[in-house]
Amino acid sequence: MSRRAIVTGAAGGIGLAVARALVARGDRVVLTDLDEARLAEAATDLGQPYVVADVAADEGISALLARADEEFGGVDLYVANAGVFRGFGLDARESDWALSWDVNVMAHVRAARALVPRWVDGDGGIFAVTASAAGLLTQLGSPTYSVSKHAAVGFAEWLAATYGDRGVQVCCLCPMGVATPMIEGGESRQESEARLGHKAVSTAGEVLDADTVAQTLLEAIDAGRFHALPHHEVGRMYAQKAADPDRWLTGMQRYRASLEGR
Repeated sequence: MSRRAIVTGAAGGIGLAVARALVARGDRVVLTDLDEARLAEAATDLGQPYVVADVAADEGISALLARADEEFGGVDLYVANAGVFRGFGLDARESDWALSWDVNVMAHVRAARALVPRWVDGDGGIFAVTASAAGLLTQLGSPTYSVSKHAAVGFAEWLAATYGDRGVQVCCLCPMGVATPMIEGGESRQESEARLGHKAVSTAGEVLDADTVAQTLLEAIDAGRFHALPHHEVGRMYAQKAADPDRWLTGMQRYRASLEGR
């Protein structure tokens, strides 16, 4: 049976890869992003509807659900994938903190507020969160990204604990390096803290293509697993961190120093 899905941040990267993988399985997808030109091209290529919307705002989420209801008669799967990577070091601006919190965390909260009551009262549904290995470990260079992704994982855990036995499946995607524009460039690339963050991502493990990451997410959903870990070493590192936080932090300090050439 095909699913009726919404994928946010679907103009490129992981979001587009997830949408493409869903369509290949016979699912129907509403794509959404703020980049209208790339979004329209992606939706045309996939033969699926799209909505240009700010998914961090209630109005944007309402518009998405209305379109999915109109096109498909409902939503079975919501992939909260849209994210931002802004703000570096202690000098990160207040606006970077606010944007990171709004997009990386509150967009998930607002979508869940709209969807979970439907699912609990109906036939259930799947809420998938694109977090990051940074949400389980940390992100050198960017406190805004690290903190907001920790919060994204925390919200996904809370959602699963609260509604997982009431018809709402939750899956949390936590990759390390993925070959997307978020780590391959950007206006902040010249900043030392941004370079450190990009270097940490690219050297900590294999940089995977977005299609591989998307398949890992769908496999985890099919298997009913909470964590989707495209980089298998993340699970090991997460366990080591929990077992001995002081040793893990000392190791991260040495790793940071090596990236800085010290």
